[in-house]
Amino acid sequence: MASITIIDIAKMCGVGVTTVSRAINNHPDISEETKAMIMKVIKENHYVPNNSARNLKRSASKTIAVLIKGITNPFFNRMIKVFDKEIQRKKYSFILQRVDDNQDEIEVAIELEKEKRLKGIVFLGGNFSHAKDKLEQLTVPFVLSTIGMTPGYEPHEYSTVSVDDFKESYKMVDYLCKLGHRKIAIITASMADVSIGRLRYEGYKQALEDNGLELNEKLVGRMKENIESYSMENGYVVTKELLESGEDFTALFAVSDSLAVGACKAIFESGKSVPEDYSVAGFDGLDITFYYNPSITTIRQPVEEIAEETIKVLYDLINKKITHAHKVFPAELIVRKSTIEPSR
Repeated sequence: MASITIIDIAKMCGVGVTTVSRAINNHPDISEETKAMIMKVIKENHYVPNNSARNLKRSASKTIAVLIKGITNPFFNRMIKVFDKEIQRKKYSFILQRVDDNQDEIEVAIELEKEKRLKGIVFLGGNFSHAKDKLEQLTVPFVLSTIGMTPGYEPHEYSTVSVDDFKESYKMVDYLCKLGHRKIAIITASMADVSIGRLRYEGYKQALEDNGLELNEKLVGRMKENIESYSMENGYVVTKELLESGEDFTALFAVSDSLAVGACKAIFESGKSVPEDYSVAGFDGLDITFYYNPSITTIRQPVEEIAEETIKVLYDLINKKITHAHKVFPAELIVRKSTIEPSR
């Protein structure tokens, strides 16, 4: 059985890892009631803070952590396999740490860095929007993989490997416009998302504008915050709402393939069909889009190449060959049977 970590304790207590750390270190900025609850859970689970690890030289560690938000997203499965292979090939250890939607990945990373004496970190998925002073608490190299960065950061302050989410989203919506669609709905992230979701939404808006179409806010469906992000369930629920609103549309662009699959389910249940009544398009290039019926038009990201480049950049940072890097891969528009010219 794997040893329990401070992150596990935080989940059990329903608090942040920083709060657990304060309880352990008898920090004054925590209520006695909360501290007592945390210490009770620590005792019951025989958790031993790894303080000795903090005093060892980091050079003795050869561990890479991959922190993933959205671990159930099938898009990440192939990436994780590549990470595992490439990290082991370099004779390093590999830790995969799930980060829940309501958890702060920087807090989790800071505590992991202390406990496991990490050599480097990969942040995978999620909405990466953190204050600069918080990010500066990380003392090891890190790479944002498939993640757009919060505006306000300078390019030399971080490293990224991804596709151009704005450009590729624009490509998809422009394709739908060129098919003749004039009423195109979207399933996108909440307004709080300032990274991937926002970039794909902005690409959607720009494509509409460049094709002489006005944005209709009633056709903007935003993911539910109480349902896992970018999931089939979220796509299903949001599409049901769009259909029940009575607002007319002929095409739907979902900012992930899983959302698109959920959207198709909602359309079928309403007694309508894809693509005859509604064209549906996704984003990512998951295998399911090929095997689904009808096969789904999507933007295919070069998953393996992104994963390999992420590890290459991280090792270059660890070995001080570079100070930062930004690698952007082109994606491919894959036209399948879920999109046709509008019939109305």
